[in-house]
Amino acid sequence: MHDDRSIVEDRLDRVLRERIRPAVHGDSVPLTVERWDAPGEPVSAAEGLAAPYGPAAVGDAWGPAWGTTWFKVTGRVPEDWAGRTVEAVLDLGFDRGMTGFQCEGLVHRADGEVVKGLHPHNDWVSIGAPARGGEEVELYVEAAANPILNAQRPTRQGDRLTAHGRPLYRLRRMELAVFHTGVWELVRDLEVLDGLMRELPVDQARRWEILRALERALDALDLADVPGTAGRARACLTDALASPAHASAHRISAVGHAHIDSAWLWPLRETVRKVARTVANTVHLMDTHPEYVFAMSQAQQFAWIKEHRPELWARVKKKVAEGRFVPVGGMWVESDTNMVGGEAMARQFLYGKKFFLEEFGIDTREVWLPDSFGYTAALPQIVRLAGAEWFLTQKISWNRTNAFPHHTFWWEGIDGTRVFTHFPPVDTYNSDLGGRQMAHAARTYREKGGGTRSLVPFGFGDGGGGATREMLARAERLRDLEGSPRVRVEPPAAFFEAARAEYEDAPVWVGELYLELHRGTYTSQAGTKRGNRYAESLLREAELWSTTATVRAGRPYPYEELERLWKTVLLHQFHDILPGSSIAWVHREARETYARVHRELEEIVAAAQRALAGEDAGDGVTVVFNGAPHARRGIPAGGALPLPGRTGEPVTAEERPGGGHVLDNGLVRVEIDGRGLVVSAYDLVADREAVAPGTAANLLQIHPDFPNMWDAWDVDAFYRHTVTDLTALDEMRLDPPAADEASVTVRRSFGASAVVQRVVLRSGSRVVEIDTEVDWHESEKILKAAFPLDVKADFSAAETQFGHVLRPTHTNTSWEAAKFEICAHRWIHVAEPGWGVAVVNDATYGHDVTRDVRADGGQTTTVRLSLLRAPRYPDPETDQGTHRMRYGLVPGATVGDAVREGHWFNLPERSRAGGSPVAPLVTVDSDQVVLEAVKMAEDRGGDVVLRLYEAHGGRARATLTAGFPVASVTATDLLERPLPASAGQEAYEVTDSGAVALRLRPFQILTLRLARSAAG
Repeated sequence: MHDDRSIVEDRLDRVLRERIRPAVHGDSVPLTVERWDAPGEPVSAAEGLAAPYGPAAVGDAWGPAWGTTWFKVTGRVPEDWAGRTVEAVLDLGFDRGMTGFQCEGLVHRADGEVVKGLHPHNDWVSIGAPARGGEEVELYVEAAANPILNAQRPTRQGDRLTAHGRPLYRLRRMELAVFHTGVWELVRDLEVLDGLMRELPVDQARRWEILRALERALDALDLADVPGTAGRARACLTDALASPAHASAHRISAVGHAHIDSAWLWPLRETVRKVARTVANTVHLMDTHPEYVFAMSQAQQFAWIKEHRPELWARVKKKVAEGRFVPVGGMWVESDTNMVGGEAMARQFLYGKKFFLEEFGIDTREVWLPDSFGYTAALPQIVRLAGAEWFLTQKISWNRTNAFPHHTFWWEGIDGTRVFTHFPPVDTYNSDLGGRQMAHAARTYREKGGGTRSLVPFGFGDGGGGATREMLARAERLRDLEGSPRVRVEPPAAFFEAARAEYEDAPVWVGELYLELHRGTYTSQAGTKRGNRYAESLLREAELWSTTATVRAGRPYPYEELERLWKTVLLHQFHDILPGSSIAWVHREARETYARVHRELEEIVAAAQRALAGEDAGDGVTVVFNGAPHARRGIPAGGALPLPGRTGEPVTAEERPGGGHVLDNGLVRVEIDGRGLVVSAYDLVADREAVAPGTAANLLQIHPDFPNMWDAWDVDAFYRHTVTDLTALDEMRLDPPAADEASVTVRRSFGASAVVQRVVLRSGSRVVEIDTEVDWHESEKILKAAFPLDVKADFSAAETQFGHVLRPTHTNTSWEAAKFEICAHRWIHVAEPGWGVAVVNDATYGHDVTRDVRADGGQTTTVRLSLLRAPRYPDPETDQGTHRMRYGLVPGATVGDAVREGHWFNLPERSRAGGSPVAPLVTVDSDQVVLEAVKMAEDRGGDVVLRLYEAHGGRARATLTAGFPVASVTATDLLERPLPASAGQEAYEVTDSGAVALRLRPFQILTLRLARSAAG
């Protein structure tokens, strides 16, 4: 057979581009255009509709970056168009390839009713199908001049404070036009067959059958009269489209979707409008396509619709009730999962699922996180405790080193819990449902022979938009087509139920789902990360002390305030905010928001503590509160004691021979050399040195940091090829003596930056604290703090949610080598049998751990913290300015010590004037069991809810004792619903003294509801 494939393919490409697609809209008449440029930020629809409009015309420039222009378009359908399908074509000046990353519009009728959104692939509004002729048309378009920011280049357009004021777009088309349905259907026929044909093997007869059919269709088409001959061309394709799929064809569950980043290359306020535009498109499409099913995650985005677009909200609720608009995921937002704290992760599900239950009566069964940057090994247990059964993501297909070996599998977390998981083999969460993508999904599916089906989320996403009528037309043609997988539009639950039923014995993946990309997100935008960490700590304290004040003093519990603040923090844990990968505007606002949240939470904490501390007797005695889950310095966990001021064993400070200083508190002796570096941290109890011989700890190091792409997201392994040790010293001094500490202050300058560090040793503490303030003005650099340790450690233990994860320190395999930058929460620990070292921190997440053999035959394990980065995209001023961070070295630490010190480091004691001791509301007699949260029950029934977890990775027995009368204790899920007996939960008996015996498996999370008795 003569191989003229490329000729036919090239011919089809050109004819589609230059003749057929332009003929979809035929005869046209211009619309009259008027405009009103909104000053400043967007206005309400009522204000926009009532605004004073002035004359405008196609070709006019509009829109400085982030501006809003309202266009009023009016016209009249010609009488002789009666019986024909008529649409308004409204092209705001779109770039056809970039839906969601440029200008967008939302169409309203004169009465304010929302019609639909506009974007490059959805620029039409139905006027009549068919038209009567003579209809008057009046539409209003709220047009958003969002700048194009996805070019991977530094830009000042990412903040309205720095963006230029020049117009970005020009109106391209504003007219009424006849819509030729037959031409539109011909385009869909050609697209589907062409995409499928190009994916089929060259030697397969089906490919040639389609090729010849396409050639005959082109021959039948009169390019001078496309509308008149479209039917003839379609007839040539009938047989090719009618040939059914093979019985063994892969099955695809197609789910309409529009992954909308809650902030990224646009601010939060623009996401509110993106959601409205997408939802308007979705319900509009559902009105004309009864088969359409759309899944939307992120309860926050539903809440925005409810708050800002009540008319649209009513339509959404109706579609949800019909089972076609499907809430999924059960989280407040699609959050990052690496850096979010354990309790915050639980609250993502509590508030997300609570919203869906209250608004729709729906208990979502799947977790939907297609785009987060890796997934913590703690997640399977959290998913199951939230009442979900399935997990979906796509992002791991972005791995740069190792292809993930499964698409459908059981994912096992750190505690042994498993969740049924699916990665769509289509390798996108923004599918267009084209024949090429469907063939790719079937070809790459790794579970062949075990499973037969996969899920495909389709629709324009990231910047929103959702599915289009074109995508649904492709789905219809691919329902049963030879050479293609069978495609069926259906809800996610239909896929998961069928997939699990056919593949119950799917393979198991144990541990984190580490994304071999975007490792820089553990460090970028340090201010945002610090704001999150401190907010999480404050939320813990606000709930703890407010609950204690409610039970002990009858003080009203601030339910509304705490829920509002939690939701604000949860929103900012979205996977482009907390990871630091959003534009400057987003992070500027985040810093401002965190400052406000911190102030409000400090006020809640202070008010509760004042109620508990009693009257100030004026004798200088203060009540010291311990909000950490472990007792310290005589103060019980979750309690407070009045103390007149404390002094511990003195900390000595003396000159070091050869220069520097020596600090000693009887537990640890620290030597700081003449360069201001820690050259010894000696564990006096174990008689063991922590710092590797010939090295220095707290060594600041700077590397060039210019990844191949994705500046704020990525740190590439080659950054390690070049390093500069920051040893030059501006000043070092021994600080004035204090009652219970000694410290040395060190000042350095480098590049355009400067750093001041205080090395502190406190009485009774094994932590060598480093309080660091950096005035950072570098560009495309990464700053690390290195701790080379005299430890032979095969693994590092890094805190994650409700436990820790072990990672090899060696690089035997490509999987291990790819983890050259890792995430840890409050601590990271390395050890050899019998002795270890921890490094704790108050706001750092990025780390790396390496090991080397020394000349003396010993091994050095080096733990480094990633303190700051300076990428220039998407925020050209990332992290410029002053930062304060604290971290510490803990010689001789066990994992249990690391857990305790990490909490102490992040939850400092607080002092209030007063004289009353505060007994803990609840105590746990084992440090192995951590009391993570103490709060009042969500239903406001007066009960107390506790969240505990086993922290060391082993079996635990403990006694929990309530300091108030308790009628009963019930184990619940994260939504505070009683767990069924089938979940393996034991019944809890409460003794007369309020004691409850607990048994926990390794890393088990346990939520308990303590019902207060009438006496309490």
